[in-house]
Amino acid sequence: MIHGLIVALFALAAGFTASGITANIYRLIAGKPQSTGGKTVYLLIMVVAGPSVLIGNAAKSLRAKDCSSFAFWLAAVIAGYWSFVLGLFVLNLSLVL
Repeated sequence: MIHGLIVALFALAAGFTASGITANIYRLIAGKPQSTGGKTVYLLIMVVAGPSVLIGNAAKSLRAKDCSSFAFWLAAVIAGYWSFVLGLFVLNLSLVL
């Protein structure tokens, strides 16, 4: 049982890490997408970078008092689950390679 918990926490951490790295590289390289192709690439990048962006925007809104604590924690749970699924994909990919 403890092994399953450790794997789940590792998957969560791997997902948040992959999300953060992808989001920061995208922010460094690209600006706002202008063309249709740029918007498509942006959406594909956000599939991976989404949890990091979501929790960052939620934290910013909570600090500015633009959202309730319930909305923040809801965004945190969604970002956590998204990161967990992303982390499972990263772990499976690492096992294949």
